[in-house]
Amino acid sequence: MSMLSSPVLLAFGVTLAAGLATVIGAVFVARAERANPRLLPLALAFAGGAMVYVSLVEILPKGVGATSEAMGDSLGYAVGTLAFFGGVGLLLLLDRLVPNPHPDTHPHSDAERQHLARLSLLTAAAITAHNLPEGLATFFATLESPTLGAPLAIAIALHNIPEGVSIAVPVFYATGSRAKAVLAALLSGLAEPLGAAVGFLILGPFLSPLTLGITFAVIAGAMVFLALDELLPSAQRHAKGHDTAYAMVAGMAMLATSLVLFR
Repeated sequence: MSMLSSPVLLAFGVTLAAGLATVIGAVFVARAERANPRLLPLALAFAGGAMVYVSLVEILPKGVGATSEAMGDSLGYAVGTLAFFGGVGLLLLLDRLVPNPHPDTHPHSDAERQHLARLSLLTAAAITAHNLPEGLATFFATLESPTLGAPLAIAIALHNIPEGVSIAVPVFYATGSRAKAVLAALLSGLAEPLGAAVGFLILGPFLSPLTLGITFAVIAGAMVFLALDELLPSAQRHAKGHDTAYAMVAGMAMLATSLVLFR
């Protein structure tokens, strides 16, 4: 099938639209006032809750399901589980390789800006890695059946909104630039059509349930570790009272709603 055929262009357009939803979340952040001291902890906790929920409820089961399909229930479950903790291990290794500046409690201090700059890179990398196979899945689902791909794309677009928030918040607070915050979310969102293009042009013959399943499980582990080790502690450092817990649950509820509506 040609890359310029109507079904391929439709599938690519649907995937692009889903990916660009990350920009919506970034725009919410960019429109906020930097001086608002509650924005940073609330947004970080919201993003952390969203990442933990989608990783454990959607991405990891999808990965384990694919490895089980390829290898049988028992062995596939074990491989998917090992891949999940492999993702945790990758972030642990990255944590060792990229020094973590010791932040103080002031959100605009140099130390905290360094910490947030590092956090923004880790978050963007983890979500971008997640978006690549997600874009691939959206593309091939739409190519197979637009009626199957459209609801999947809408659900992915909805949960890309809080992902855009989770990328934009640390970039915004580290740099003070609304444009950079939106650009970072845009680049991460573009990973979805990039994943679709790479999958169609290069990886199509080599894709299998096993490779996709392991990829999803590794990404789930990386995102859970990132949320627990970076996003939520950073939120708690600046939060008051139960703000972190409330925002974390709100992030989970946002992702849960998007998944329930288009299940």
